[in-house]
Amino acid sequence: MIHSQNSAKLPFDVIVCGGGHAGCEAALSASRMGSKVLLLSGNLDTIAQMSCNPAIGGQAKGQIVREIDALGGEMALNTDQTAIQYKLLNASKGPAVQAPRAQCDKKEYQFRMKHVLELNPMITLFQSMVEGLIVKKGKCVGVRTSLDLEFYGKSVVVTTGTFLRGLMHVGKNKTEGGRLGDHVSRGLSNDFERLGIKLDRFKTGTPPRLLGKSIDFTKMEEQNGDENPTRFAFYDTRASTDMFHVERSSQSTHQPLDSNCHLQQVKCFTTRTTERTSSIINDNLHCSPLYSGDIEGRGPRYCPSIEDKIVRFKDKSSHLIHLEPEGRNTDEWYVNGLSTSLPFDVQKEILPTIPGLESASIMRPAYAVEYDYAPPTQLDRSLHSLHVENLFFAGQINGTSGYEEAAAQGLIAGINAALNSAQGCPVLIPRDMGYIGVLIDDLVTKGVTEPYRMFTSRAEFRLLFNHGSSDVRYLPVSSKNGLMTEERLKSISKKKRIIEDWIERLNSVRGVGNKTYGDLVRRSSKEIDFPSAFNALSEEIKEEVVYKVKYEGYLKRELTNIRKLRESEKIRIPENFSYENLPGLKIESAEKLSRIKPESLAQASRISGVNPSDISILMILLAKVNKGVEKSFRNE
Repeated sequence: MIHSQNSAKLPFDVIVCGGGHAGCEAALSASRMGSKVLLLSGNLDTIAQMSCNPAIGGQAKGQIVREIDALGGEMALNTDQTAIQYKLLNASKGPAVQAPRAQCDKKEYQFRMKHVLELNPMITLFQSMVEGLIVKKGKCVGVRTSLDLEFYGKSVVVTTGTFLRGLMHVGKNKTEGGRLGDHVSRGLSNDFERLGIKLDRFKTGTPPRLLGKSIDFTKMEEQNGDENPTRFAFYDTRASTDMFHVERSSQSTHQPLDSNCHLQQVKCFTTRTTERTSSIINDNLHCSPLYSGDIEGRGPRYCPSIEDKIVRFKDKSSHLIHLEPEGRNTDEWYVNGLSTSLPFDVQKEILPTIPGLESASIMRPAYAVEYDYAPPTQLDRSLHSLHVENLFFAGQINGTSGYEEAAAQGLIAGINAALNSAQGCPVLIPRDMGYIGVLIDDLVTKGVTEPYRMFTSRAEFRLLFNHGSSDVRYLPVSSKNGLMTEERLKSISKKKRIIEDWIERLNSVRGVGNKTYGDLVRRSSKEIDFPSAFNALSEEIKEEVVYKVKYEGYLKRELTNIRKLRESEKIRIPENFSYENLPGLKIESAEKLSRIKPESLAQASRISGVNPSDISILMILLAKVNKGVEKSFRNE
């Protein structure tokens, strides 16, 4: 297929550069919308590689994975099929902050995702590193690879992760590469800069991997999985025939999940560093490239290296360390919390100071990696480049951190690349729909000063974003993008109607003490004897109804705020609107507005450095362009 499709006269619909979590979702979403897709990777054996922690989900991230599933993506199914331990975080708190997390079999996750791509008849996989873009008259029409091959496409999605001029650090030792044992891309960065796309540097790190038989787990605390796992995919709206996407045929070696998640869950363990650990690290800070100045890129504050923790939290005598298996069929263990770029001999000296790791054998050293990223304010909300037509960016190249954030961007970029190829209108996820909308709006509007990670606190409407409601919330988008079967869409629509019906019924039907069931839910701490018809509903529907009824007042307030936001979103800013020499508008604000090119007054108000007085000036000026809109906004 690659020979017959690959020509300037007969291009692929979408070319995806990179096979990480963003690249996989981009290729799959574009293909499921009917696009012929070429996925290029420097190494097909590392497609969907879990380069760091072999886990999916967590606070806010678990909600993102459920939203990916609600939009027809693959990450949730792939996680459920390869999970080896499940945990629901914040289980004792309200549903709005509860988040599923799963430890996965690292290799099985990778192999299964690759197999899904291989079985898709609309996707062509090819191993070659992308080294440049083919741009004609401001439009990207293809890519050049390290094999001196040219591939042509109507849309190109760049998902290069940490591989752009990647540089790995272990102490003073520096090695080119975006991941231990893999290649580095240089030419693509040069092309971006030539085309006016600004690049900057970030860094990330990873801990050592240890041989399990060398670890004394008796000195550690066991961490078991949940008895009743919270899975990521929505099975209550999937028919048995809809368990897999349509591209998976009888050739697939992977079987559907059974009701028990096919699990006998594995154990994880925790231990702690000691004062001796801190002493060794303090004595060797001068050897850390992070503190010697060898690393220029900024790393994530929320996931610091162990030397960062020791320096920043001097009052703490110890730090928590998690030991997590990399899979069922390997004895390699991930040491969560011990990320470092210290020299290898110092890493070996540190381990015996930690209970249980006195005789631990290192299989892979810890290291830090520096890489190029393209500040995401150079994109619009469809993740399309503002500099080059037909070019999309997703994943770590946008300055994000995490498999989940990357996959979400890949999904949206793939959808919009397919629509761009077909000359359709882009899909834009609003902030009030879910964490994916917040993620993308934050990136393209506010930009990043460190690797971006999603937190619940970033979402102003987070009470509406409980993970159990994702499929219903995203129905307006999923019903249009063609990524789901009609049968599943009908099931979600039916689920939505049942939830709305029972919310109304519980708020009107009276139970004990002549109080409505709604009042009992909101005011009683005792177990409630619900009507038998309600008890017969699925657990998913019951949980969602009770949540909506219990927090009804708070949720109504959120919905009121959303209506106000949508009114300000209606004040559109023309694409060619000039901010130069506007009376009263600060020069700094004009520069930022010109660079980011917000689509609406609401988006303009979220740009860092643009203050309310600037927005007032803009609203008055835009009223001359959009007559009558200002009046409706003020009346609200």
